[in-house]
Amino acid sequence: MPTITTRDGTEIFYKDWGAKDAQPIMFHHGWPLSSDDWDAQMMFFLERGYRVIAHDRRGHGRSSQGSEGHDMDQYVVDVVELTDTLDLKDAIHIGHSTGGGEVARYVAQAKPGRVAKAVLISAVAPLMLKTDANPGGTPKELFDGLRLQTATNRAQFYLDLTMPFYGYNREGAEVKEAVRQNWWRQGMMGSAKAHYDGIAAFSETDFTEDLKKIAVPTLVMHGEDDQIVPYADAGKMSAEIVKGAVLKAYPGLPHGMPTTHAELINADLLAFVTG
Repeated sequence: MPTITTRDGTEIFYKDWGAKDAQPIMFHHGWPLSSDDWDAQMMFFLERGYRVIAHDRRGHGRSSQGSEGHDMDQYVVDVVELTDTLDLKDAIHIGHSTGGGEVARYVAQAKPGRVAKAVLISAVAPLMLKTDANPGGTPKELFDGLRLQTATNRAQFYLDLTMPFYGYNREGAEVKEAVRQNWWRQGMMGSAKAHYDGIAAFSETDFTEDLKKIAVPTLVMHGEDDQIVPYADAGKMSAEIVKGAVLKAYPGLPHGMPTTHAELINADLLAFVTG
């Protein structure tokens, strides 16, 4: 398997498909998944001549399951090491959910010439946690509940979580059991410790200053029926903070819309990439 070994000895698994001199697009997955969550997008852009890259975040998928480093700063350090190793230039970085936060922080501090464009899909930015400065956020008690379930009841919890993740709990929704099982498979491949710590990483990290520093064309995509990362407190706010960002809101679409509505999302991504 293709991996890099980071400075702290963690092995990061990655996929790197397509001609090495083609325009690179790097995908950043959400919690608690893996690079496999981007299959529909990676195949779509590979078939159109792009070089597509995706990695399994430390503690997720096929990457090392070490005890430490499961925070947003370390996630971004790992991305820097991978992009430096692959020498990605003028890359388009696309992140979903936690991966959207990862993209925001990476792009905000990336070396000149590394990033051409950024896309935040159903992203956790600017801040999920309810605070005095963010009164519309989610109370910490809810995230404490996620931690408890991850530590004590992970297999059943993950399967149950697929229902709101894909909007399958909405009246009239066509539930696809294979999609649910694929989510569960990805989640259970990872480390319970990494996923437990990762809840703080995606819920308590404030990306406001990162968003302010982004200086490349940015597309923000968010489903208005997102039950995991509410649109009003995330996508809408992020688009207002990133200078010149384009906001594309999707009425009725769920958090996992890159999977449930891949054809639509891929078309909109392509329009932005080529625009």
